[in-house]
Order: sequence, then C-alpha cells, then structure tokens
Amino acid sequence: MRGKPAAVVGEFRRSAVLVPLDERGGLWTSAYGGLWWIHAFSDESALARFAAHRPERAGADWEFVTVLGARLLDVVVPAVGEPTGVALDVGSDTPFFLPPVAGVVPDGTVVDTGEGAAS
Repeated sequence: MRGKPAAVVGEFRRSAVLVPLDERGGLWTSAYGGLWWIHAFSDESALARFAAHRPERAGADWEFVTVLGARLLDVVVPAVGEPTGVALDVGSDTPFFLPPVAGVVPDGTVVDTGEGAAS
C-alpha cells in the first residue's frame, strides 16, 4: 500500500492506534520541521520500541490512550490550533507520517506545502 497514499490514509482512519501520554497527561507530541507531530503506534510492541529509545523516561510506565485514526485527524489535529500531523510507529523500521495536507486533515487545518494532496 505504500505507493497508494489515499489507501494508506483510509486504513489509518479506520484503525485504532495507541497514543502515549506525556508526563502531564497530554498526548505525546514533538515539534519538527515547523510542525507539531502527535505520536501514534499501531500496537504495544511498536510503542515499546519507541519507549526503549527515550532515556529520560527509562523504567517509567508509559500510559497511553487508544483512539481511532479518524478521530486523531478530524478532531484532535484541529484542536491543537497549530500545524499538526501524525507520526505513526516512530522508531520502527517502517514509520509513516500523515502531514497536515489536503486529503489527510480537515480543510481548515491544511498547511500549504506547494505539493499535491494524497490521492
């Protein structure tokens, strides 16, 4: 499916993903490239691989919430109020990024990159 962005986005939207919580109880995010990225994971083993590379939280329990991908893209991303995408399975061999572009997030949260939409 890697060559079919719309199919990948559709699959993500229908999938339940795990989103770790930060030390304040908010969704785990990071800033990169002028965007905020919400970290999401396809399963507990993917989250565990990510956690293993976070020395500042070594030995800590990682709390997470389970949420549908569609809810992240359609509700959470717009609520952030700043350009935000979703980073799936960061730290794995096959990370995938859903940037705030047309075809991925609601129109009001799209960042103009000068490139085409996912299709």
